[in-house]
Amino acid sequence: MFASRPFWEGFFAYARIDRETKGDDGLRITRLENGDWALILGAETLLTGSEQEPFAVAVRREKNYTANRGTVKVEITETGRVPLTTLTQEADGTLVFTGEGHALRLMPRGVAGGIEFAMEGEKGWAYEFRIPAEEDEAVFGGGEQYRKTNLRGETVVNFVSEHIKASTILEKALLPKWLYREKGPGEIGSYAPMPVFVTDKRRLILFDTTADGRSDFTAQDSLLFEFDACPKRLLLLKAASYEGLSLLLAGQIPNRQYLPDWCTEGMILGVQGGTQTVLDKTFAMLDAGAKICGVWSQDWSGEKRTVMGKQVYWNWELDEQLYPGLRDAIQKLNARGVKFLAYINPYLVRGGKQYQYCKKQGWLITKQDGSIYHIKSTTFDAGMLDLTNPEAVRYIKETLIGKNMLELGVSGWMADFGEYLPVDCVLHDGDPAELHNAWPVLWAKINREAIEEYGAKDVLFFTRSGYLGIQSYAPMMWNGDQHTDFTKDYGLPCVMPASFSLGFSGVTMMHCDVGGFFSFGKLRRDGELFTRWMEMGAFSLLMRSHESIRPWANAQFDAPEVKEHTVRLTKIHAALAPYLARLAQDAGRGIPAIRPDFWTAEDFEDSRDPYAYFLGDELFVCPVIKKGARRRRVFLPEGEWIHLWSGREYKGGRRTVVDAPLGHIPVFYRKNGEHAGLFGSLAEIK
Repeated sequence: MFASRPFWEGFFAYARIDRETKGDDGLRITRLENGDWALILGAETLLTGSEQEPFAVAVRREKNYTANRGTVKVEITETGRVPLTTLTQEADGTLVFTGEGHALRLMPRGVAGGIEFAMEGEKGWAYEFRIPAEEDEAVFGGGEQYRKTNLRGETVVNFVSEHIKASTILEKALLPKWLYREKGPGEIGSYAPMPVFVTDKRRLILFDTTADGRSDFTAQDSLLFEFDACPKRLLLLKAASYEGLSLLLAGQIPNRQYLPDWCTEGMILGVQGGTQTVLDKTFAMLDAGAKICGVWSQDWSGEKRTVMGKQVYWNWELDEQLYPGLRDAIQKLNARGVKFLAYINPYLVRGGKQYQYCKKQGWLITKQDGSIYHIKSTTFDAGMLDLTNPEAVRYIKETLIGKNMLELGVSGWMADFGEYLPVDCVLHDGDPAELHNAWPVLWAKINREAIEEYGAKDVLFFTRSGYLGIQSYAPMMWNGDQHTDFTKDYGLPCVMPASFSLGFSGVTMMHCDVGGFFSFGKLRRDGELFTRWMEMGAFSLLMRSHESIRPWANAQFDAPEVKEHTVRLTKIHAALAPYLARLAQDAGRGIPAIRPDFWTAEDFEDSRDPYAYFLGDELFVCPVIKKGARRRRVFLPEGEWIHLWSGREYKGGRRTVVDAPLGHIPVFYRKNGEHAGLFGSLAEIK
């Protein structure tokens, strides 16, 4: 374990690379007779290098990107490779790695819990870095990773992209179920990759870079990281627990996520279709006894029908034909304790009013020839607002968000997209290849600043895309667009690994679309799937439903077979408000609200269920992830637990099978936990 004070301080004043030296903190650099070297603290080997496996390699490569609706294919041609095998040390402690006239410099600085290396390389070169690892060392994080929590044995791409592929949707829609092959981790992109990783040896590795790259965890004795440009810094931290690492990470990247109190007072209903439809459906659920804290109408700016279904008309002003008298309707909703939420993204539908205005102002990104660079969403084109243009940013904040939403009475919105920036476009300022990964953070920053500059209180927005630093701007994330099914690659189950990996990466507040989003052909949800998803939403920080891209083909919260469950589960979520408020406070300090089953055990070998999770310290939740299942096998972590619905007591560390009828997700609470009394009362809610 690292020393409590910065262990690097004062060391390099007397360390020399040509012999083993040791500082007061136990840190030493050793060189073996064959020229290999190691940077060691106590029994912990931080970095190593040899002729055969150097710590760093400089690489010349060319990349060709082909993008289609946010999904990017890359062709790589390597034209040169220089292993940096010679290590020298300058008087100020700087480590210099050289080879064939190429130099990479690492400047060390002690930080809380570990060490930071500022890095300087040569422009135009990519870099590979090799960090030692134990053979059985599990790796988590990497931003949002959907297929599995332990990434060891996998390759993780560090490039913000669309998560969903049209080809996969068509497979599910057209092929018999038994012919569909669930996709592996390497086949699934991420809206929010991040080059920050945690291992089950309680190590944290962070590369501060916006460059495209990948992390290769297939070797037995090392972890390989490669980026198209030299990172600004490498951060290596160590702690006694995952929680300790989370707090250290929050000290490096401030977590400013938050959850307004009104968000825990029930469910946010996803409702579209116009003013009267929103009022009728919301008031009907309230009259039925449901706890509703908000209504989210993504089509407030209009709807656009496409071959995929019902999409939003990307023109960020009120559609007064679809939503006449919305301002008054919002006041009626507010009078009954219901907030109104909208939708926005950084694109404008081609030919729309806002598109025409922003095009005239020169606020849309362009191609090299000066023409507008359009991106395609399903079947329609859109222009992209240039987030590097100060005038465009001012217009977004003051008009599109301030005037068109906040002045209308909107209390929150989905700040969607941010993944599609082409690397070959022309921006007002900056290199798009360098800004591609940072784009969703810039988008979230603009939304956050719009709220703060307007002076709005208790306003929430949530994003699906992100990168390093997103937790400093987005109050809440959501897990993006899931399929309306039980498949582990894109359906309900993938929410759990995605949430765990975000948590390990420093993003501590997230939720999902209850019911999923993508539906096509026979890919659609029934009342069972919606209820199972709603069970999971009830035991999360934020409970919000989505009508899906084809509302008419999918079960909704007020379907006859679902409505009773909606009423009861929204009441349960509202009753959890005191506990959720505590979790939100902890999440604001950097501790994830949702954690994997091995979180307290500190060892991935103790993981028994990749789809069960802790909600805080006191609740253990086991979502039902199989269609037709009415019982669930669970493995409880160590401790004494009480089954929420039956009151039966269980000892942890054992497998058991519990009943799981619809509406009754298997949930257990700690027998002697602070909120045991609150949890014990939930079974009485009807």
